[in-house]
Amino acid sequence: MGEKRKIIAILDDSASCLMLSKDVLSGIYKIYTFNSSELMFIALENITPDLILLDIEMPEMDGYEVISLLKCSEATKDIPVIFLTAHNSTENESKGFSLGAIDFIIKPFSAPRLLKRIEMHLLLDSQRRELISYSSRLEKAVEKRTWEITELKNAFINSIAELIEYRDLNTGGHIDRTQRYMRIFLEAMKERQVYGSEIRYVDIDLVVQSSQLHDVGKIAIDDKILRTPGKLTPEEFEGMKMHPEFGERIISKIQERVPNSEFLEYAKICALYHHEKWDGSGYPKGLKGEKIPLLGRVMAIVDVYDAVVSKRPYKDAISHGRATEIIKKDSGIHFDPVLVELFLDIQDVFAERI
Repeated sequence: MGEKRKIIAILDDSASCLMLSKDVLSGIYKIYTFNSSELMFIALENITPDLILLDIEMPEMDGYEVISLLKCSEATKDIPVIFLTAHNSTENESKGFSLGAIDFIIKPFSAPRLLKRIEMHLLLDSQRRELISYSSRLEKAVEKRTWEITELKNAFINSIAELIEYRDLNTGGHIDRTQRYMRIFLEAMKERQVYGSEIRYVDIDLVVQSSQLHDVGKIAIDDKILRTPGKLTPEEFEGMKMHPEFGERIISKIQERVPNSEFLEYAKICALYHHEKWDGSGYPKGLKGEKIPLLGRVMAIVDVYDAVVSKRPYKDAISHGRATEIIKKDSGIHFDPVLVELFLDIQDVFAERI
């Protein structure tokens, strides 16, 4: 079987022009001729031409009106249209091209010229469609690869987070819960424009993912400290206080291989600053007030909230109401007062997620 013939539709109110065009083209292409726009639009419900030859000067609806209708329809807007005209003028060409025509052929036309113009434009349209198809396939391939890399990254992060929790038997489920609380807090900040100039540029999804690594430094803490079932001694607590800096070092080493990663930058902030306190009495840097990065100040609230409402081997869980009172009392001491005010406004949502 030979290659399927291309379909050419010809709309012209001149019977002689239709006959001439058909005689020239019918040996190469499948031809449909129409002497009125109404008949052509009816036919277009069942056929899709590869190209339309369109007369400009017609009594009921001229070629400009016809091409306007063609370009407004999703089914026909991409069909190449060549105008046939007996009047060669810059004004006609300018108007036709602005409406979407790809070429003009002056009547009366020679058979070789008509054939060559149609052959050229069909080839260009075929190449255009191939390019669109290739671009679409390439875009899908890139999307698939990006999805695979993202899933791999997420799986790796989840594995690290699970490793941390496996080693620290005292804080089961802490990472998942703090992720949920981070999302609640950050979405409320964006919605209410709390620290609006800073939060505007924060990618919430990325921060929530990166917050899984806020305790990554615990990997480097001695098991004797990490798995102590009771309250830590002062010496043990000094050892535990090293985990923010250990976390920062671990993430910084990864950044050497993956520079300019927004995800890693967020993770480092959460890891290094979540134990800083508003009054400067926190660790490891002893930063005070707004010198503590905003995400570190948010992480501090959600980290403490989860710690106090969760049961640990050395303590019972306390109620949401009591946890709220603790955070309120520590406003301006441990926590950013602006963030505490927001927490108090949205604390019912936290209570639902315990």
